[in-house]
Amino acid sequence: MNLPKKTLLYKGMLMAGVVTLAGCNFDNDVPEYEAPPVAEEPDYSSPLPDQEPLSTFDDDGQLQADISWTTYGVPYVTADNLESMAFGVGYAYAQDNLCILADQIVKFNSQRSQFFGPDNPIGSGNSQNLIDDFGFLALGIRDNAEQGYDSLSEESQALLEGYAAGYNKYLGDTPTASLDPQCAGQPFVREITPVDVLTYAQGVALLPGASNFTGAIFAAAPPGEDFSPTPVMSSDQTASIDLQPVAIEMPEANPTEMGSNGWAIGRDLSATGQGMLLANPHFPHTGNQRFWQFGIEIPGELKVAGGSLSGMPGVVNIGFNENVAWTHTFSTANRFVVHQLELDPADDNNLTYLVDGEPKEMTTKTHQIQVNVGGGQTITLEKTSYHSEFGAIIKVPGSPITWGVDDFGKEVAYAIYDANLPNYEVLDHWLAMNRARNIEEYRQSYIDYTGTVFNNAMAVDDDGDAFFTDGSSVPNISDDALAAWQDNQLLQGISSTAGFPVMPGNSAMFKADGKMPFSRAPSLLRTDFVQNSNNSYWLTNPAEPIDDVATLWGPTDNEQSWRSRLGQKMLAEGGSVDGKFTREDIAEKLLSNRSFLAEEVLEPLLSLCERQGEQPVSTVAGEQNIKPACDVLAQWDGTMNKDSVGAMLFREFATEFANDPKWTVDFDPQDPLNTPRGLANNVSVLSDLGNAMVRIESLGLSIDAPLGEVQFVERALPTGQPSGQRLPWGGANNIEGGFNVFRANTGSDGTIYPRLIYPEVDGSNLTEAGLGYHISYGSSWMFTMEFTEEGPLAHGLLSYSQSRNIYSDHYLDQTLLYSQEPQLRPIWFDNAEVEENAIRQETINLTTE
Repeated sequence: MNLPKKTLLYKGMLMAGVVTLAGCNFDNDVPEYEAPPVAEEPDYSSPLPDQEPLSTFDDDGQLQADISWTTYGVPYVTADNLESMAFGVGYAYAQDNLCILADQIVKFNSQRSQFFGPDNPIGSGNSQNLIDDFGFLALGIRDNAEQGYDSLSEESQALLEGYAAGYNKYLGDTPTASLDPQCAGQPFVREITPVDVLTYAQGVALLPGASNFTGAIFAAAPPGEDFSPTPVMSSDQTASIDLQPVAIEMPEANPTEMGSNGWAIGRDLSATGQGMLLANPHFPHTGNQRFWQFGIEIPGELKVAGGSLSGMPGVVNIGFNENVAWTHTFSTANRFVVHQLELDPADDNNLTYLVDGEPKEMTTKTHQIQVNVGGGQTITLEKTSYHSEFGAIIKVPGSPITWGVDDFGKEVAYAIYDANLPNYEVLDHWLAMNRARNIEEYRQSYIDYTGTVFNNAMAVDDDGDAFFTDGSSVPNISDDALAAWQDNQLLQGISSTAGFPVMPGNSAMFKADGKMPFSRAPSLLRTDFVQNSNNSYWLTNPAEPIDDVATLWGPTDNEQSWRSRLGQKMLAEGGSVDGKFTREDIAEKLLSNRSFLAEEVLEPLLSLCERQGEQPVSTVAGEQNIKPACDVLAQWDGTMNKDSVGAMLFREFATEFANDPKWTVDFDPQDPLNTPRGLANNVSVLSDLGNAMVRIESLGLSIDAPLGEVQFVERALPTGQPSGQRLPWGGANNIEGGFNVFRANTGSDGTIYPRLIYPEVDGSNLTEAGLGYHISYGSSWMFTMEFTEEGPLAHGLLSYSQSRNIYSDHYLDQTLLYSQEPQLRPIWFDNAEVEENAIRQETINLTTE
């Protein structure tokens, strides 16, 4: 929950086809499902067979990688060791997404202001670059990378060094005219170091936590003191900067609403008796959270295919090898906590706090950044950050997160602890997953490491064992401390207002001891299925609910999202072979574009329509005859496909309905998959439909427009202006309970680059300027796969395509494929298939000594 924006002021000048409903069945109850016996827990007390060590570096300092690009520009990199493999991956990635990583290196090195000035977007007056630069310095992201690099495993260092070398080789070998025009020739596009790549990885680890608190860190100053940065003057300094008012909002843990669906199908529900996987991350389609597809092989040691987030140096985040497949979803766990510090009344400066009655002095750090003020000139600004043993001090003016006397007369300050600050296990953990030969080894990776940062994990092996865990880095706070916090009604209220856990900081018992170990994490082993659609771990498999887990992992006994309920319903419906799934079945489920809400309420809604006839209902535009809207819904096929007439109208109805759902049966935690349910026999439901009709028509749109006429993908030119090429798009939205979800991302995409944003009208995802739904978020790297006697078989799609370079052949090719018809394409794994489908091959070399 966000509080209203609060404005903080800098003072003064700083120097330096139609289908009828007749045959549709809208029974929405989840079918009865007879679960197999609970899987017998393997004996994990015995050590797993040791794997041979991976080859890391070449003794002669030679880097060499063979790269085969297959259809749709997917590279497969083969090398003799980890460093050379990462060298090839870095080289291939830079061809497609050079500008993203170049910008992110600048961002997390706190150099955005130096190259772009104080604002993001440039010229907006929001000082966001300046805020982030100082915030990341206060969090110590670069310092952690520099100080922790030598402690990394040899494998992690090999990946980082090879990846940086590959990126640099592409940059050095490629004429400026052939680079992505959005950043080609810019001074911030430079060679990078392994420490730069590690700095970026540390920044990514903070995406669902402390990186969203840079504004709150920036605003933190003792009561009565100005938090503004000050100029560091030199004798020849003549430049100045006039900083505009800055809005500091209550931070969000997931501002881009990262989400996903994941299924791991075990042998009891698989038609082949072997494991299957559905991977469906929902992420922004632009910016630093783009996925990129590739394959890697070190012959005899490692062979993986899949996709990873931008800048992941060589390993696969979501994919499969010969024996194990895995995917991730954004979890409900808390990766950070905020502590309320009790200030020492004896310190008039408010820089001392009490822990178990003992005074503790805050520490300070002084940071400097360069700020580009135009005309080739920069100024130096300096600022102090404040720190406690519970983390950096934060403040959100106008909110309970204050520094000084709060609304209850207590003298307090607040500090943030992020369990991923730092996290040096990211590469080792994903590498262990990439190497896993069975579910036991995959599970062991979570015992050995906590490097997946913010993810649930679902995995399955070729024997059909399916496994779930929440692998998030959660602050390791004792059960006694958590119980005391839950009994603190004041802090529970502040937590509810803030939208994140705010617990005491007046006793050492509340201080986190690193990250919670795997033994405290929710996990489940099954032979039928495990799944997640961003609700908590609780109903991973409803036949065996998970409970008795520390509250920081997320809730239980809570109402499930419509997307989660649709996923559970589709699993309970079973597959086409005696109720068991084929890979084609789960692909059809993924792309079916069903609407859970429609399957629940459309039939009774049409009955209400029939009784109402032409009698007007109350709407925001006065009394309206809604029979035309009812007639359109009567034509609708109940899906969110391109040719679905009525899909837009129902989505807008769902938007209204979500504001005040009208059910006949309320949510019951004893029946969470079937409640709430039943549309109320209430004329206000028809007012929701009337408001939907009024909104659509007020924008000049027709209520009977097929979805493909109003839902579209349109890319931006490098300037951020519309390209003018609109691609019709099929797909659902969370608001109507879709599974294959798409919508606009109108917030930041994490980069400095201009992009296309059509402002949305109040209370809807519709845009007046765009005349419809502009898609820039949702299903991204999606695939379905199964293990067979001949090896893994997979089909997938990267919905926004491999490259963000507008001149690339692979800038729009997969996007066009999906636009034609929601579909997947083959994912090659076997070397012969890669060779057969290769469109380009290259061997790259580099001598490092």
